[in-house]
Amino acid sequence: MSTRSRASAGAGSGSDGKPDASGSASPAAAAAPAGSFLAQPLRAGRLAAYAGLFVLGAVVGAAGTLVQGGFFPAGLLLALLGAAGAFHGGARAVGTKAGAVATAAGWLVAVMLLTATRPEGDFLLGAGARSYGFLFGGMAAAVMCATLGQRPQPGASAARLGK
Repeated sequence: MSTRSRASAGAGSGSDGKPDASGSASPAAAAAPAGSFLAQPLRAGRLAAYAGLFVLGAVVGAAGTLVQGGFFPAGLLLALLGAAGAFHGGARAVGTKAGAVATAAGWLVAVMLLTATRPEGDFLLGAGARSYGFLFGGMAAAVMCATLGQRPQPGASAARLGK
């Protein structure tokens, strides 16, 4: 064991990275990654953000359903761009991929509710190329935004790795 590793192992904490009587944690414990989304605690603020993104997705889905049929083909493109922007913005706002998932879930619920026929026989999304383009295009945008990486690669540090 080198002098540096012996000094850092005994300074302020045990080998498990927990603080000792002096109250300081080891540098290895402080630099540990935060883990996946499922490993992070859900706080009230985070839950409120996801609920807000769900509502935003529902509003974008309802607006897109109305716009895509009214102004074809520009309305379809506008609806798809609005949905993709909401999904990407949700992921960027929260900083996790779950932001895009919450927005996409709201979008999907709204679109599916507006697809169903009413007892009077009214519906907003009928069987046609426009409606299927909106449904499949929106789902493709949601999948892309939920699976693409969110964080840029960290910059190179001045220190050499491994030394």
